[in-house]
Order: sequence, then structure tokens, then C-alpha cells
Amino acid sequence: MSTYQELKGLKIKYLDGDTSGDRLIEGEIFYNSTSFQLKVPVATAAWSSGGNLIKATSLMGGAGTQTAALGFGGYIGPGTPNVVAETYEYNGSGWSSGGDLNTARSGMGSTGTQTAALGFGGATTIPRGPGEVADSEEYDGSSWTEGNNLNDALVGIGGLGTQTAAVGFGGGTPNVDATEHYDGTSWTNVPGTLTSARRYLKGCGTQTAGLTAGGDGTSSNHYDGSSWTAGGAMNTSRPNTGALSGIQTSALMSGGGSGGTPVSGKTEEYDGTSWTEVADMAVNRYSSAGANGGTTSASLAFGGFLGGSSYSNSTEEFNSSTSTITSDTWASGGNLGSSHYNRGGAGIQTAALAFGGTAGITGKTEEYNGSSWSEQNDLGTGRQKLGGCGIQTAALAFGGLEPSRSDKTEEYDGSSWSEQNDLSAATDSLAGAGTQTAGLAFGGINPSGTTGVTEEYNGTSWSTSPGALNTARDRLAGCGTQTAGLGFGGEPTTNATEAYDGTSWTEVNNLNHSRQRLAAGGTQTAALAMGGVPYTGAATGDGGETEKWDGTSWTTTARMTLGQQSLAGCGTTSLGLAFSGNPDKDSTEEFTGGTTTVNAAKTIDFD
Repeated sequence: MSTYQELKGLKIKYLDGDTSGDRLIEGEIFYNSTSFQLKVPVATAAWSSGGNLIKATSLMGGAGTQTAALGFGGYIGPGTPNVVAETYEYNGSGWSSGGDLNTARSGMGSTGTQTAALGFGGATTIPRGPGEVADSEEYDGSSWTEGNNLNDALVGIGGLGTQTAAVGFGGGTPNVDATEHYDGTSWTNVPGTLTSARRYLKGCGTQTAGLTAGGDGTSSNHYDGSSWTAGGAMNTSRPNTGALSGIQTSALMSGGGSGGTPVSGKTEEYDGTSWTEVADMAVNRYSSAGANGGTTSASLAFGGFLGGSSYSNSTEEFNSSTSTITSDTWASGGNLGSSHYNRGGAGIQTAALAFGGTAGITGKTEEYNGSSWSEQNDLGTGRQKLGGCGIQTAALAFGGLEPSRSDKTEEYDGSSWSEQNDLSAATDSLAGAGTQTAGLAFGGINPSGTTGVTEEYNGTSWSTSPGALNTARDRLAGCGTQTAGLGFGGEPTTNATEAYDGTSWTEVNNLNHSRQRLAAGGTQTAALAMGGVPYTGAATGDGGETEKWDGTSWTTTARMTLGQQSLAGCGTTSLGLAFSGNPDKDSTEEFTGGTTTVNAAKTIDFD
């Protein structure tokens, strides 16, 4: 009798559980030695929320992959200017700003990778006429360089291939069916024509094995390097196309619509012959962009038009995997009962404490239970720009402005505040870490100016540590413990990050975004940097940036719903909390870290 290995040429994996950590693919048979059963992993296909775009934009160019994507240009709605040059980079969690295009435009062709992208054609105005351009630009991971132009100025042109071997096709007003090739230096008209003239179509694949879909009903076309042939028809018409990724024989189309009315986020998978509907998107949209270098198991769609006058900053990740994957997200929490900013904070997401603040210097104290805030007894001394640490039932508040600079320290026992021994120096705009009986205060502004002085609290009194921050600063953020602290950001505007070992500070890898007036949560090896602004004197908050620290480096992740500065925060990289910022002084936002959960395997039944 033949064995499975003889028939398939493969050994059956012998595992002690369905989720033992071995990397399994859908359809791969394995033996569970605990349950004494043959099993097979089951894949699920689903969209999940990724980090929002910095600005709601439609008709963007897109390139790259799910974990290294690029979005650029586009249309942001009525107003002047309504066509933009911004470039955003996605790292699999969140977006950060890259170098601007030389020519602001929307509806351009695009392809390539995050560090070697190509954008061409488009329109510099909306309505598009007479702003159609032939401009072509190359991105190197930081800046755009103008290259030789297309032979024709075309808006809504499709693109596929690489930065040095690209294809541009369709587009125009009126629509065209022409094709051009790019060799890394110049564009050349080639004989191949689409099966029908159309615009606002998308492409993926290579210069010799390409695919385009949308732009006209359910059409899809194959390209072999010289000619186009009809491919399988999609199930859903998409005149204003959504995002397309993959290769000619394995592609994914998502979103799309017509005449101001979006389709229902329909997603279809292509096998080189026919299209099959899979999981719908959460946000219905068209004129969205995507990472055309993605795959049918890991794709990305972002931005787009929602109909009416609504534009989207939503990013969605598509995953087909034997694991269920969720992304980092922010959601609104319950509003505070009082509107203040520059507050102190302590605790965790489900048991947080807010105290002090400005907009009329206050001693207001509120407790958060994971859904709502309740007012408690005030600080003994009202103040703003103070430091804080500890937990909801054992917190520490120190320093700040009364309005004069303060050295006062108070302890909270879950009900009321009591005054303790003062800081060694009156200091405001400082950071804190640790607990009520082992606290840490560092940075800020004291009578000598901006400082790097560090003080330690032992539950009774403060003492100055011999170790000072390497970069003196104020309006910074801190987290961790007295013997394993982390300080980052601050004014003068910096991205510097330093780690404290109980004696001295060591410079470690910087934040990706320089900013001050930010909030923090977490530990020295798993921290969260929330909000803040990148410049001095900002009147209103514009900082929705969020970054996660893994003990070695910072990664940009999902942006906050509100752009906030001068806010307080607490929690962990799994469950973070940010509250009382400027300009939304009573707002609360909750951060939930993404997860990966292995799906249960299906038992093979021989009956």
C-alpha cells in the first residue's frame, strides 16, 4: 500500500497541537499527536482596519506591498488647492510623511515599490480639464525626481510593472486605448492597445505579464509585453476603480463604483481565468489606491471617495491566512467631565486617572473605568504641566505651574490627595515614570531653564540622581519604572529617545517623528508614543501620530482619530489611553493593539 509521502512526495508533519507554532498552509495535512487525529489548517479571508492616512484623499497613486506601501498625490475635495503633492509611507501599521511630488496632481498612473516608485500623468486641477499633464517622476524612498515625460498628457492612466520596466495604458479625455513603455529613462509608444478605450483603471504584474481591470464595467485585460487580450469578466462593475494588487494569474480587486454611488466594497480574487467574490471591505469606496505589489493573501487599500462630498482616510488590510489578523486601532472613549489640557495621568486603560490641567488652572481629578469618567477629590494645589506616575489607587503628582513654577508633590490613595515632600527643584513640563513608592521625574523647565535633571522618589522624599538626560528638554514623555525608564520627544523639538537603568541615561534609537507635548504608556521595552506636535507654539493640535517601541526601535502605527497636543496618557502597547489634549480638551481615545490568532484546524473525517 502506498504512503502519503510516496503519493505526494511530502512527509506529514507530526505536531502536539493545532497551533503548535509550526508554519502551516491551507490544505497541508498534519497529525495532532495529542488528539490522535489527522487535521488540515483552514484559511480565512478578511479585511481589517489599518492605520488611517494622514489626510483623507481620493485618486491617489499607489505602490509597494502591504507592509511597505506608498501613497502619493490625489484629490482632497473642494477648496484651494484641492490637488495635492503629499507622499505617505506605510510600514504595515501606520503612515508617515515622505517627500512631496514635484507636481501636485490626481488620477495619475503608478507602480513600483516604496523605495523605487513611479508616478506619471494625472491632472493638476479638478475638474481635470485643462490640467492634464504628461509629467513622470521617480521616488527613491525619500524624494521625487522628475524624469522624461509621457508622450501624451493623460489623466486616469493605468500603471503596472517596475520603476525601470513600467507600462502605462488607457486614460485621457476623451478615453484612449494606447500603451506606453518606460525603461527607467524614457517613455515609448508601443503598438498594443486595450480591448476598449477607458480611464481610471488599475494594473498589476510585470511589463511582460500584466493585468488591468476596471475603468469600464467588468472588463479585465491581460498584457504579454506587446498586445492586450480580454481576461475574465469581474462579477461587479467598477467604472471608477478601487485597488488592484498581485500578478496576472493571482490578483485581487477591491472597491470601485460609478456615478457618485460606491459599490458595497466588493472584493474579487482572480486566478488568471475567472474572478471570484471574497470578503467585502468594511468601508465602501471608489477611486481608492492600493499597493499593487501586494498579493491575494496580503493586500492593501487606502483613501478613496465615499460618495456625495465625503473622502476617506481609511486604510484596510486584506489577509488570507490560517491565522486571524487584526490591526492596531484607535476608538473614541467616554468624554471627561471637565475640559482641560496639560494634565497629569496615571493608571491603565480600564483604570486611569486624570488630574490638574489648564484652561483655568485646576486641581480637578477624574477616574476612568474603561468607559466613563467620574469626578473625585481635587488636588490640594491646582496646577498644569505637571508630572505623574503610578496607578489609579496609588498615584503621584509632582511639579507643574500654579501659575508660578511648583515643586509640590502629592500622593493619591484612590480617594483623596495628600501633600508630601517637595521636589528638589521647582519644575514644570517634566515627565514621569514608575510608581507611587518608586517614582521618577526627569527633564522639564526649572529656575535654570530647560533641564535634563533626574529625580527619584522613594515613597517619602526626592533625591537627585547622578544621571541626567543626555539631551536636556521639556514637554517630553516618559514611561517605565524607576530602574528601567524611557524618555522621548520634547522641546526643543526632538525625536531623541533615552533609556534609564536606575543610574544613568543611554541614548537609543530615535522616534520616527520629532515632536513635543506628547503622551506615553507602557514600559522600557514596550512603549507607546501618542500625539504631540512637531513645532513650538502650535495653537491647536495636529499630531495624530502614534508609534510603538519594542525595546530596540520605534514603528509608526495607527493614527489617532483626533490630532492632539498637550495630552496625557497611560496604559500599554496592547491597551493604551490618551486624553485631555488640545484642542479637544474633554476627549478620550482608546488604543487596542493588533493580534494574530491561529485558526482552529479542521479534523479529517474518514467516515
